Amino acid sequence: MLNVDRDLGRFRDIVKGRVRKDLRKYMSSGELIGRQGNKAVSVPIHQIGIPRLRYGENKKGIGQGEGEGDEAGQGQKAGDAAGEHLVEIEFTVDELAAILGEELELPRIEPKGNKSSKTTRPKYKGIAHIGPESLRHFKRTYRQALRRTIAMGAFDPKRPFIVPVKEDRRYRTYVEEKEPRSAALILYMMDVSGSMGKEQKEIVRSEAFWIDAWIRHNYKDVETRFIIHDASAREVDRDTFFRTRESGGTLISSAYRLALEIIEKEFPDAEWNIYPFHFSDGDNWSQSDTRTCVQLLKDKLIPMSNQFSYAQVDSQYGSGQFLKDLEEAFGDDKEVALSRIPNRDAIMDSIKELLGRGL
Repeated sequence: MLNVDRDLGRFRDIVKGRVRKDLRKYMSSGELIGRQGNKAVSVPIHQIGIPRLRYGENKKGIGQGEGEGDEAGQGQKAGDAAGEHLVEIEFTVDELAAILGEELELPRIEPKGNKSSKTTRPKYKGIAHIGPESLRHFKRTYRQALRRTIAMGAFDPKRPFIVPVKEDRRYRTYVEEKEPRSAALILYMMDVSGSMGKEQKEIVRSEAFWIDAWIRHNYKDVETRFIIHDASAREVDRDTFFRTRESGGTLISSAYRLALEIIEKEFPDAEWNIYPFHFSDGDNWSQSDTRTCVQLLKDKLIPMSNQFSYAQVDSQYGSGQFLKDLEEAFGDDKEVALSRIPNRDAIMDSIKELLGRGL
């Protein structure tokens, strides 16, 4: 059994190495997202062959010749050998996040200050004579039965048979206590105006998947909220966030105002580690609104956040100006991360730029 466990561990290490080697391909294609279940992701990899001896007649000498079927692989003749297949290996999202962190050499996220939320958990504090059977303390019950039997003079060392009665039963008691836990809010905002097409949203979807995985890998409690905006902003669920069709113009300040409203109402920054991520193609309604955005960021959103991140996806219809404006306003700010995503192949580099500081 130990050998099987050791071999299985070696196999998992080999597969992880293969996934790590092809990580950029997986991130660019987005195929892992489509294979995501509730707790695991199916990763398609080429079958890993195990070297083995093959017995049979050797007509050409050791290590010589073309092998069986000289025309194999030419599409002219069927053979009896197995072809190359894909094997799906399941990984948890947490395992994929660990692989991402190793490959990109991402620093672990350290919650800032004493920010934490309160979670309730039962704490067992004592023993009672009554309680539910699920909380019966068997050792204490048996001990009480033994004491009673000895006190009654009914204990026979040769036949130490103890039968607890109702009065012997003891139960654990507990109280619900609140304990602090490091908590994070991931706030995704995306431009869904007419210049953001399907390709741009697929890039955002893939990048958000990996960002989400890495932050969850570092925090026990994570809340995720989604905002879409064109000329106005609204909060939506995850599925709507990635599938909303593009339309209308762009007013970026509407997204920032809604983000602030959500934080102030539900996620006080004294208790939550807040990570807003905004994705856009860089178009905004006017320079006047861009100035409003910069002011909202400087005065409110950035001070509330551990890090504000903006990633700009190239679009043939987008001007890309907003990234330039943010670079001018926040180029030296350590709590602001800016990135440009020219295409799918740049997703991995963009994530490194956004997460590489440790948030």
